[in-house]
Amino acid sequence: MKKRIIYLFSVTLIFFITLASCAEGPNKLTGQEKKDGWTLLFNGKDFTGWRQYGGSGMPSNWAIEDNAMKVFLAEGKREGQGAGGDIIYASREFRNFELSIDWKTAPKGNSGIFYYVKETPGSAIYSASPEIQVLDNENASDNKIDSHLAGSLYDMLPAIPQNARPAGEWNTIVIRVKDGRVTHTQNGEKVVEYELWTPGWDKLVENSKFRNFPGFTAGIPREGYIGLQDHGYTIWFRNIKIREL
Repeated sequence: MKKRIIYLFSVTLIFFITLASCAEGPNKLTGQEKKDGWTLLFNGKDFTGWRQYGGSGMPSNWAIEDNAMKVFLAEGKREGQGAGGDIIYASREFRNFELSIDWKTAPKGNSGIFYYVKETPGSAIYSASPEIQVLDNENASDNKIDSHLAGSLYDMLPAIPQNARPAGEWNTIVIRVKDGRVTHTQNGEKVVEYELWTPGWDKLVENSKFRNFPGFTAGIPREGYIGLQDHGYTIWFRNIKIREL
């Protein structure tokens, strides 16, 4: 009987150890993800690899909270007014990749995720970079246009179906860019698809607010940094990971 109890205890202990090792927390890669080539861009503890767009350090209105990056309204600014706190992952640029990010927003939140960012003196982060919208669809003031809702190619293509979760809940967006072909997959569903540097892309630009942006009319870059926006609202980002294709 004693041997049986010891045996059962050992089996139970091994089960829980195995279960704990398989359960990955935020900002960690599974063994399979590592084999598949994924790399973390955020370690969950500090801003290693990140800095202000056009600057040398991190803006003061970013913090680490509950294993996530948090951007918030800067002191002296009104809601919806950024403080020049846009940031980039400045360790390297990317061309063909899959980028996965978890995000959630406070009520009325508005932000964006950028790729192919180039730092041009005097120009904003969005001057030549496609933007994936981050938004509280229910309460944000910028929720009247379909292509401004969460997961959309901002002001160009709406995310369909619109499946973003409400403020306070985590969403996952995966942006895949391969030889100009781009998809946005939000919460497990493909919601946007387009192709860069084509007549169709040029038409999207012409019908958007970017029609007079030199960075768009001249042709957006073919590689660049990953960026996150400070739009004067509280947003959290975590599980930021990428793999090159």
